[in-house]
Amino acid sequence: MKTCLLVIDAQESFRHRPFFTERDLPAYLAAQNALIEGCVARGVPVVRILHSQGPETAQNPFAQASGQVRPIDGLAPFEAAATFTKSRHSALVGTGLDVWLTQHGITRLIVSGIRTEQCCETTTRHASDLGWSVDYVLDATLTWDMEQPDGRLLAAQDIKDRTATVLAGRFATLCRVDEALARCTMDH
Repeated sequence: MKTCLLVIDAQESFRHRPFFTERDLPAYLAAQNALIEGCVARGVPVVRILHSQGPETAQNPFAQASGQVRPIDGLAPFEAAATFTKSRHSALVGTGLDVWLTQHGITRLIVSGIRTEQCCETTTRHASDLGWSVDYVLDATLTWDMEQPDGRLLAAQDIKDRTATVLAGRFATLCRVDEALARCTMDH
């Protein structure tokens, strides 16, 4: 299998959302950076995916005009094999990513980035349904606490646990950073 790492929405935009906290950011960045650096060292292409949506104004942190649709501070610099900008949850909708992956003979994706239960999970499900094998690196994803419809708090760790539960064995192979990198080594 030929593998590719997707770094989804690891961008400054999130710092400008009311739910943003730094609490889990250092652990996420350590895992994400180790994954990026490990893939680069193994010759695995790394694809950057950014999210841009909503009114194109400087006040919207997900608009290009804001200057926030750029790598999040602390993310290891890397030479992206390709960069795609999306406006939907799945990185495979309207971006051309699927064409690029097919043209480059990619059969397995490593999914990482921000947010665990939104763009990372949605891309994973979509990719699996389209026939790609997916390694989901939970520790190289980030999310934040959310308020449930009844007003109760849903902790970020509980969101990650739920994502792991619904993806495992159906849509993806759950991996830690070291496991995902070991699986790359078997490919190359």
